[in-house]
Amino acid sequence: MNIHDETFKKLHKAVQFTLAAGYQLDKEAFELLSKIAETHDLEKVVSEVIRKMEKAPPKTFFINRQLVEEFISLPQPPQQKPPTQESKLKTIPIAKTEETFYPFAKEIPTEIKIIQDPTGKICTAGTLTEYLDYFRDRFKRLEKILRKRVDLRSSTTIREALRARTNTEVRIVCMITEKRESQKRIIFRIEDLESSATALVPQNATKKLQEKAQQLMLDQVVCMNVRKTRTNLLIVEDIIFPDIPPKPPQKTAQKMYAVLISDLHIGSNKFLYKPFLKFIDWLNGKWGDASLQEIASHVKYVLIAGDVVDGIGIYPNQEEELEIKNIQKQYELATELLSKIPEHVEIIIIPGNHDGVRKALPQPAISKEYLQELCETRRIHLLGNPCSINIHGVEFLLYHGRSLDDLVSTVPDITYDRPDKAMKHLIQSRHLAPLYGGKTPIAPEKRDFLVIERPPAIFHCGHVHVQASAVYRGTLLINSGTWQEQTEYMKRLGFIPTPGKVPIVNLQTLQFTTISFY
Repeated sequence: MNIHDETFKKLHKAVQFTLAAGYQLDKEAFELLSKIAETHDLEKVVSEVIRKMEKAPPKTFFINRQLVEEFISLPQPPQQKPPTQESKLKTIPIAKTEETFYPFAKEIPTEIKIIQDPTGKICTAGTLTEYLDYFRDRFKRLEKILRKRVDLRSSTTIREALRARTNTEVRIVCMITEKRESQKRIIFRIEDLESSATALVPQNATKKLQEKAQQLMLDQVVCMNVRKTRTNLLIVEDIIFPDIPPKPPQKTAQKMYAVLISDLHIGSNKFLYKPFLKFIDWLNGKWGDASLQEIASHVKYVLIAGDVVDGIGIYPNQEEELEIKNIQKQYELATELLSKIPEHVEIIIIPGNHDGVRKALPQPAISKEYLQELCETRRIHLLGNPCSINIHGVEFLLYHGRSLDDLVSTVPDITYDRPDKAMKHLIQSRHLAPLYGGKTPIAPEKRDFLVIERPPAIFHCGHVHVQASAVYRGTLLINSGTWQEQTEYMKRLGFIPTPGKVPIVNLQTLQFTTISFY
């Protein structure tokens, strides 16, 4: 390893440590650390700076050059031996004894409130009346969200829009029931609870309006600003999504971390057994460098967004890639692995389309019979998909993400390698599965549990096996990837997963980092 590699490595560790603690280095502080990297222990310098900042009000989250200068005269450790080939790995496994690792999260009392969980509230026979009730409920809930906006309170019905004088502009809340594109024009058939009409996005519409129109999916509820023509045709001037309002982030008073994972697919011969054990060792303080150990000591929650096991008969020729061909045995191995997570860490699990529950959304919680031993030996929270929870004042929306398939196949510029874009579209739509009758099975419940009524602080999905993240209007969007290598089925689809990458969120700052265990 040359001197530049060593300097970069030390800088990288120092920056990781700083971010994990909820702070950031300004430009001048970073430049100073770069200059002293060869002669100083950077992690020790920044840890001393952070320790001082924690005690000194008013609190700031930016480390400047002056703060660093106060500690660069610290005594330095003796010269280390040249690093071995093994230490060139991006993340270095370092064995720790129980005496050197203290789980601070153990001192934090659990605080979980269930805001919405479909478990126990699901009841449908699939009758025509239930389908009508379902769509009426969806429309009413989304109409209510739209009408809360000050600029949309004066919106009217389709019937009133059709009665208006020629060239009158009105706003209507409507559901998209048909969509056709012809010669750069987009024609919609729209409905509300009383009437229906045809709405046209003309060829000369602005690029922004055309993009909005192209993004619209069938069964989506939006507000349209339309102009009445001499006939019953309505010309679309603008499209307004329900969307979420910008808001300040919700944060916890104490420092604690939430680990977000999904798509373990235990039972598959592509399940990353050894990397997952490494992940569990990290939670127990037995793996990772100093900065990773620091994060592990503050982990209080592990949230699993579905597909705990690989299931049986989910995709073509799946049995050829199953290590365990009995779903109960798959859950037994899941129990064995999850039971190794420290007892002070709360485990929250929702199901996915591979789990042993019904496939149609919303899904009830995984039965305790599958994870009976785990439920008996430790506290575990089995919830439905989707569900909303509040952890120490921070609201999470947990959703496995089956409808991301529909967005990839119908909405332009949304691809499997950028699931955060699809999640943003769902948040803007205020619905987790706008398209009915696509790749996502949806049960016609009397209540539409898929409407996003409360904007979350953190929106956590899985399903597409690609780790990605973004921030939209104060909401942190995270798709947590997978613990399964590429299967033959994925290869045929040209699908490339990003396994073993785990997002960890500091709930005190809402900053997050990703640790690779593979």
